[in-house]
Amino acid sequence: MVDTPFTRNVDRRKFINGRWTTANVSEHPVEIASILVQARPEQLNAVARAIEMLPGAQIYNRDQRGKLVVVVEAADVGSIGETLNAMASLPGVLSASLVFQGTDDS
Repeated sequence: MVDTPFTRNVDRRKFINGRWTTANVSEHPVEIASILVQARPEQLNAVARAIEMLPGAQIYNRDQRGKLVVVVEAADVGSIGETLNAMASLPGVLSASLVFQGTDDS
């Protein structure tokens, strides 16, 4: 298994309070965001495929009523914003809302 921020043993409380550190802290921090996407239910599969094509985007969860929970990893905050705007502009997407944004920079 590839070691990503999603597979490391991370204490959520420390992460949310900005105290997340690891022995392998890179020179370049990684921005992490959670985005809630509401899509038209009849277009859910097409929207999900389009989101998965966006760089750094991964669908974490979905329901058949059209809701998608998307996790995005990017090099900087601007890239998170670009990805969020790209999701909101996809055909079949009703809304895309930033729920959480943080960095692994200690």
